[in-house]
Amino acid sequence: GSRWYRTLFLEEVTKDYVRTARAKGLSEIRVLFSHVLKNAMIPILTGAVVVLPTLFMGSLILESFFGIPGLGSYTIDAIQAQDFAIVRAMVFLGSVLYILGLVLTDISYTLVDPRVRLDR
Repeated sequence: GSRWYRTLFLEEVTKDYVRTARAKGLSEIRVLFSHVLKNAMIPILTGAVVVLPTLFMGSLILESFFGIPGLGSYTIDAIQAQDFAIVRAMVFLGSVLYILGLVLTDISYTLVDPRVRLDR
């Protein structure tokens, strides 16, 4: 986790464009936030989207285990009762949420890095 983030930032700090920004006289905070952070955020955003389905599945297990009423326990009950319409709906909901996360990630790439464009 945090070692990976540290490695990402350290790789970005050693690149030529950061050296150029420092040579132009930009403050260290401006260099870090305007240049380093924007370029290091792309892999972090991708990692965050990959984790979303895991969080969704984790809620299914936790709600079932602790008896918390919610979509997770509802889905587990539907699986045990072989109510395939509910199971199908929950799989569909999970898929839609995952695809929505991917689309939002692509949009956030354009906000973080102006070189990335969404072509039609």
